Amino acid sequence: MRQTLLLSVMAVLLVATGAASAADCTAPGEPKVDWQRCYVDGRDLSGHDLSGARLRETSFQRSLMAKVRLIGADAYRARFVSATLAGANLDGAILVEADFTKTDLSGASLKQADLRRAKFFRANLQGADLTGARMLGADLLNADLSGARWIDGQRICAPGSIGQCN
Repeated sequence: MRQTLLLSVMAVLLVATGAASAADCTAPGEPKVDWQRCYVDGRDLSGHDLSGARLRETSFQRSLMAKVRLIGADAYRARFVSATLAGANLDGAILVEADFTKTDLSGASLKQADLRRAKFFRANLQGADLTGARMLGADLLNADLSGARWIDGQRICAPGSIGQCN
């Protein structure tokens, strides 16, 4: 009897903690929000502070995110296709395999961001700061890096730097 009661209590606790850790796609955009696997397409999140947010596999396609703060956010495999992140702060964010196809990241700060295997096809990275970013396997095909500060923190990409920092 005691063993059955103990197992029942443990099952209730496991279900309760599982439900508490589930993403809330309707939660307001604020620090540490859990929007994992949510669709936030086309929303205006300009100026929001999403620092430390859990955004794994979340879709932000065509969203307005100018000057958004994603400092330390976990956005593994997030999709920012055709989004506007001009002037955004993504310092220290985990953006492994994120898709920034046709995204405006002009003037964005990506210092110490993990951008391994991220896609930047035709992205606008003009004037972005990539100091210390991890970019192994990142796809910069046709990305505009004009005026961007490169990962070494020293080199500024020349005007007309398309697909690579010249």
